[in-house]
Amino acid sequence: MKLLDDIMKRAQSNPQRIVLPEGTEIRTLKAADIILKEQAARLILIGNEGEIKKLAQENKLTHINQAQVIDPETHPEMERYAQLLFEIRKEKGMTQEEARKLVKNPLYLGCLLIKNGDADGELAGALNFTGDVLRPAFQIVRTLPGIKVVSGAMLMFTPAKQYGEDGLLVFADCAVNPNPSAEELAQIALCTAETATKLSGMEARVAMLSFSSKGSATHELVDKVKEATRVAQSLAPGLLLDGELQADAALVPSVGQSKAAGSPVAGRANILVFPDLQSGNIGYKLVQRFSGAQAVGPILQGMAAPVNDLSRGCSVEEIVHMIAITANQAMK
Repeated sequence: MKLLDDIMKRAQSNPQRIVLPEGTEIRTLKAADIILKEQAARLILIGNEGEIKKLAQENKLTHINQAQVIDPETHPEMERYAQLLFEIRKEKGMTQEEARKLVKNPLYLGCLLIKNGDADGELAGALNFTGDVLRPAFQIVRTLPGIKVVSGAMLMFTPAKQYGEDGLLVFADCAVNPNPSAEELAQIALCTAETATKLSGMEARVAMLSFSSKGSATHELVDKVKEATRVAQSLAPGLLLDGELQADAALVPSVGQSKAAGSPVAGRANILVFPDLQSGNIGYKLVQRFSGAQAVGPILQGMAAPVNDLSRGCSVEEIVHMIAITANQAMK
């Protein structure tokens, strides 16, 4: 797809240092081989060097030798990274001995590489739960100034070309926050608009979704979306953002005109912000399975440096896309 091709070309034009903590996971290694062949990133693999070489040889991965390999058991800089972790976490009660043990965890080591300026971004999750990927990211990389909530956006490439941008829609939050407050939902909306614009160049048109359109229903859940809309509009008055809108009012021009006449977003939204994680996660998976849409992500947003998560059921192709996206996010 053209956008994914464009993302890959941008990555090739300015290769970033992306660390892959699951360096001995075979799908990750196959994706790394493709990225290195395409010269789309400078990769750092964390894992046992002998095991990585053996897997590369068995699977005829001829470009893996271009990657830097860091073995937590033998790397000469481990004490320096342990000291960095201790300094970051000592106020939370971490001891130096605990830091020396924890730094051998590839997920912690990957974030420490970013914090120390030795890597520009990280991608993991083919083997690990989302919480395990995010915990060290929150503790070490942390969030951007002014951002209190990290969220996950999905690029949805649908065959329904009449919706979004020629079938492309961005959904959020599909990965992180079970029940965001109104203020957090507003931040999710603004971060998703920025992600969509940076990655695709689209003009963001953000719909704050609910089971109500412009007062058609009364409930505290609707009130949260209304308040989130108000907060987001006050923070970014130039952004095309509106709510509360039902999904059909957000996407279908005739329904949007009927349910929300005069809205700058209704009937033409390309970003859908769901009111909670349940609806966002269920929504993207239903669209993916019923329409044959390609779902790329989750793309984590709000971090001080890109740290992205994978589904444990991800394919090699999906990992390739996410490495390229992580590299794009890392570009200054």
